[in-house]
Amino acid sequence: MVKHRISAALATLAITAGLLIGGASLNATAAQKTKQSGDDTLQREVRHQLRMLNFYTVFDNLEYGVDGNKVILEGQVTNPALKTEALGTVKNIPGVSEVQDNIKVLPLSNEDDRIRRAAYRLIYGDSQLSKYGFQSVQAIHIIVDNGHITLEGNVDSEGDKNVAGIRANSVPGAFSMKNNLMVHGEH
Repeated sequence: MVKHRISAALATLAITAGLLIGGASLNATAAQKTKQSGDDTLQREVRHQLRMLNFYTVFDNLEYGVDGNKVILEGQVTNPALKTEALGTVKNIPGVSEVQDNIKVLPLSNEDDRIRRAAYRLIYGDSQLSKYGFQSVQAIHIIVDNGHITLEGNVDSEGDKNVAGIRANSVPGAFSMKNNLMVHGEH
């Protein structure tokens, strides 16, 4: 899931500046399109760089937002090296002036690892859901934090979302399950 944040203050400032210059609505529209194009380019590059990270697995969830030249990183990771790599990679993207770190490193736990493996087998072993396991970055991410499972990612249908939730909810020893999967086309 990608979080998209647009700075309302910058958009309002660009519109106001365009109106004051003359040729008002054309300048404002051009300024908005230029800013939007820059944001879109930066978003695509951030998404690409995050997907290429060495330690990124199905048990991690990275999300980001772009606000002008600032990138906000969020999510949960099982390996502190992934957090460090994500921050370093995004800081080196041309056009990024600031990175806000809201990434949580999940605690080490043998029980959480067991729950992760069980949830993985139940979800990706299901014939309806196995198609999501063949991508370079699996579509369904399984986040386990102190025995609580959260599913993140994107699926093709409400049926797939429900089946994934049922599978994750049947993991022995898990305390709870939250299904945050998004169906393609929904926001």
